[in-house]
Amino acid sequence: MYVALYHPERLPIRGYGGTERVVVWLARGLLELGHRVALLAAPGSQLPGAHLVAVDRQEFARSGFDLTQWLPDSIDLLHAHVPLPAAPACPHLVTIHGNARPGQSYPANTIFVSGDHARRHGSAAFVYNGLDPAEYRFQTAKGQYDLFIGRLHSAKGYRWAAEGAKRLRQRLIIAGGWRPSLSRYVRYVGEVDGEEKMGLLAGARCLWMPALWDEPFGLTVIEALASGTPVLGTPRGALPEIVAPHVGALGGTVDELMSLRRTIETRDPEACRAWVTSFFSHHVMADAYLRMYRHYLDTGTLPSGAPVDANKSRIRCT
Repeated sequence: MYVALYHPERLPIRGYGGTERVVVWLARGLLELGHRVALLAAPGSQLPGAHLVAVDRQEFARSGFDLTQWLPDSIDLLHAHVPLPAAPACPHLVTIHGNARPGQSYPANTIFVSGDHARRHGSAAFVYNGLDPAEYRFQTAKGQYDLFIGRLHSAKGYRWAAEGAKRLRQRLIIAGGWRPSLSRYVRYVGEVDGEEKMGLLAGARCLWMPALWDEPFGLTVIEALASGTPVLGTPRGALPEIVAPHVGALGGTVDELMSLRRTIETRDPEACRAWVTSFFSHHVMADAYLRMYRHYLDTGTLPSGAPVDANKSRIRCT
C-alpha cells in the first residue's frame, strides 16, 4: 500500500511534540512492514525511506487549504493528523489526537487514539498510539526518585504528584515547561528531551500520571513502560485502557495514590517493557492503521476498535 501521511510541522520535531513523534513512528512502522510512505510536512523534514513532500506551514493556515495539489498521483490513501480545512480529492482519513472544544464535531472518517477518546466523541473507531521501543533505554535498576514529566498544567495533575511526594517523603523529579513552587522533596529540571529524558524515564522508580482531565491517550505512559518503569495514575480518559494492574496502579485521590505508591515497585520492569512491545509498539500501531485503511478503501466506512479486554491480556480489533 502507498500511504501519504500529513502533519504541518517539521518532522522529526525537536523537543516536546507527542503527536509529531507518533506520526514519525507510524511512518517508520509502515515502511518496516513493507509499505510505501509519502510524508507531507514542513520544509526541512527528514525521514529515511519515505518520499518527502514539502508543504509550507503558512499554506496550512490559509483559508480553504486543500492538500490535493501536493499529493503523489499513485497514493492509495491520505492519512492526516490534524483536521483539514478542505477535503482533498482522494480517499482520506484523519486522526484526532486531542479533545474537541465544546460544540465541535468531527466527520465520519475520523480515527481517535483510545476507546474512551472515541466514545466521548460519538465514535467507535480508534487506534492506540505506538512508539519504537528501540529508542528507549531499558533498565531494571532504578534510581532514588519518582518522576513526573509533561506540561505543568493543573489538568495534568502535577500538584497531586508533588503533594504525594511531600507527604510520603519520596524524592520526585518534575520535568515540564515552567518552574512552579514546590518543596525540598521535589526537584524541578525544566523541559527535557533526548538522552536526558531517556535517562530519567529509565531510572525512575515510577512515573506519576495523576491526570485530572480525560487524557485522549497519554504518550508518556507508554514511554515510561517501555523504559521498564511502572505508572501511577488516575482512572481518567484512556489510562484504564493502557495501565494494566501488572504494570501500574490507578487511584482517584491523592490518598489513594499515596497508598498505591507503597507497592508500585513490586511491578516487574521486564513486564512493563513487554506490555509496550506487545501492544503499543510502532509496528502494532502501523498494523492497526493498515486494517483501518483497507476497511475504509473497501467499504467507505471505518471499523470499530475495542479496548484491552477485562483481564488485560490482549487487545482486540474488529
